[in-house]
Amino acid sequence: MTQTIGIIGSGLVGKAVAHLAIAAGYNVVISNSRGPETISGLVKDLGPRARAGTVEDAIVAGDIVTISIPIAAFEQLPGDKFAGKVVLDQTNYYPGLGDFRRDDLDQGELTSSELIARQLKGAKVVKGLHNLSWIHMQANAAPKGDANRTTLPIAGDDAGAKQAVTTFLDDIGFDVIDAGSLADSWRIEPSTDIYFWRYAPEVPLDATDEETRRKYQQPGKPLSREEARKLVDEAVRPSPIGGTFEGMPQIHVTLFFEQASADTVKK
Repeated sequence: MTQTIGIIGSGLVGKAVAHLAIAAGYNVVISNSRGPETISGLVKDLGPRARAGTVEDAIVAGDIVTISIPIAAFEQLPGDKFAGKVVLDQTNYYPGLGDFRRDDLDQGELTSSELIARQLKGAKVVKGLHNLSWIHMQANAAPKGDANRTTLPIAGDDAGAKQAVTTFLDDIGFDVIDAGSLADSWRIEPSTDIYFWRYAPEVPLDATDEETRRKYQQPGKPLSREEARKLVDEAVRPSPIGGTFEGMPQIHVTLFFEQASADTVKK
């Protein structure tokens, strides 16, 4: 029976997940906070395996539900609707982005995925598919056995949910390693060595603007399971906690602000 991925968020990340899921043979129900009528064009582009729905529709339909929104919007999620659901948490904490900041995250009292799990009562939350850009989610995906296949980490507290997410990520083009519990997920958060840079291609400093754009949207160097495991095991908790735009290449920031919706940037 064909599985369905429920996607909450129709921005850059949600679109990338939808394209990958459909290419792998999944059905998709994609949603946003503005209503299904606002993404009719996107659904038409995605084809017959996709349909637009409300956030509640995506939750009900999804065998896996992705949280593909800025973490600043987490309190808008209907926390009482997720009981028993496998949730793939793609959010990342960037302190101050959209004026969102929390002392409990800044002090390392909990991880961002533990915060999401508290909001989504009874959900089986797995952190994953969060540590590479929307561009490289698609550019780096590769078939099973391909020499260019790269490895992503996941973290979570439910073994069955982690297996479900592993199968999904395997289907859409990635090898997977287990980075531990949600409490351990700081090891794969922004500013750690397995976050972002390992999946982005190197761009020569003397490249023209056009060359930089073209090069940056190509796949990065593949990361093996062994290399990924070493990065996770040797991770040191960042201080300060969280990501910054200053830690990204300028071309990434430029493309983000060009392509992201006004609501995404604001939040």
